[in-house]
Amino acid sequence: MKAAIGTRADYRRFITLDTRWMDNDVYGHVNNVVYYSYFDTAVAHFLIAEGVLDIATSPVVGLVVETQCRYFAPIAFPDAITCGLRCGRIGTSSVRYEIGIFRSGEDQACAEGHFIHVYVDRATQKTPTPMPERLRSALTALAITP
Repeated sequence: MKAAIGTRADYRRFITLDTRWMDNDVYGHVNNVVYYSYFDTAVAHFLIAEGVLDIATSPVVGLVVETQCRYFAPIAFPDAITCGLRCGRIGTSSVRYEIGIFRSGEDQACAEGHFIHVYVDRATQKTPTPMPERLRSALTALAITP
């Protein structure tokens, strides 16, 4: 069964990014691996904007443990894109971020994917650690289910 392609209405927060010349591959479109960079950039932008991540000093940090991307339509430099962001699941020490990539002015996603952060103590980066309440609160605003 084919999964439905998401629209902007399916997402809670939006971050605008510009594609770069170096994002294109020899086939004239953004290379598949670059989408993961867009995902990571969108989530980091959100966390920093919400004041729940200081990239230099936060004692608890999220490590990516799983990723996926489905591609529906190509994008290419110099497209401006919008990354839609939502949370599909918020656990004690983990969160599933879901991201849609949209060309400027288009309602249907060109790509959709997810990645899962497991939060750990920055110093050891080993043991899952409950996420701070301030982070949980910011993520709850992105949740697709109450």
